[in-house]
Amino acid sequence: MCLSVSGHSLQYYHTAVSSPGHELPLYTSVGYVDGIQITRYSSDTGRSVPVAPWMKKLEHEYWEEETQNGKEAEAANKLNVKIAMHRFNQTGGFHSFQEMYGCELRDDGSTRGYWQFGYDGMDLMALDTERWVYYPITDQAQVSAQKWNSPEVRVGEKAKDYLETDCIDWLRKYLEYGKEELERRVCPEVKVSSRPSGSAMKLHCQVYGFYPRDVDVNWMKNEIDYIPSDEAKQILPNSDGTYQLRASVEVTPEDGASYSCYVDHSSLDKPLSVTWDPKTDDGNTRMRVAIICCVIVMTVLTVVLFVWWKMNSSGKTNADR
Repeated sequence: MCLSVSGHSLQYYHTAVSSPGHELPLYTSVGYVDGIQITRYSSDTGRSVPVAPWMKKLEHEYWEEETQNGKEAEAANKLNVKIAMHRFNQTGGFHSFQEMYGCELRDDGSTRGYWQFGYDGMDLMALDTERWVYYPITDQAQVSAQKWNSPEVRVGEKAKDYLETDCIDWLRKYLEYGKEELERRVCPEVKVSSRPSGSAMKLHCQVYGFYPRDVDVNWMKNEIDYIPSDEAKQILPNSDGTYQLRASVEVTPEDGASYSCYVDHSSLDKPLSVTWDPKTDDGNTRMRVAIICCVIVMTVLTVVLFVWWKMNSSGKTNADR
């Protein structure tokens, strides 16, 4: 049974690079609603264009304004790359500057937002959404944080106005335009498997074909004990717009103990629980088949080599006679 949505989000990602290379434009900006890309701006084209089909419903004036916003953001972020290079005492090479911000509207009516900056893949500066000031994450960002937080500038207050008002307003509009696609619910499929890992067993829980993106996947022992994992859970997109995820843990199976994968998703009326059964596990079956095949191949190869050696030895003996 599918339930109502737990929340919606609007996010933007800006990336500027110091020089052409790696098949990247000097500047790109992309927008997402609930993880679905809706817009794209590139310095190669100088235009903001719709990506999601339902975004084409917006008027021509909207895209003209978005293009102008894109040009302004392009100029600002290209400058930010140069400033960052100067702060890090860099005069050349390939470098990138990232700006990420967005807002979330939960189904209880509450909202939240974020705004952060990165350089060459590392965190640089972020917005404190309680005090609405920017705090530096690296020493090189302290000068910018001080300037932006000054009484004369107060960039954080402007960010607050956008995240709490404009961002939420646009999110609601986008949700209305893309209602049919964004409010769909696709229940996940779950498959558990395993493979030997030394003296232990590696358990895998493959969750796939679900939408929306947010999902909670955990392994439990005896249905009560949470099993931690050393591997990061990465949610990956599928070509059909759904998502997939794999959660893996390493355990030493105990007699009488059960190991279950729990999946919680907004499309479900209650979490799914799939218990690993070593007797019917496809992963174990495939492993056993592989081992048997290897043994057969090695046996045949040994026999062939032995026969070849005997024939050669016999031939050599006859020649010596």
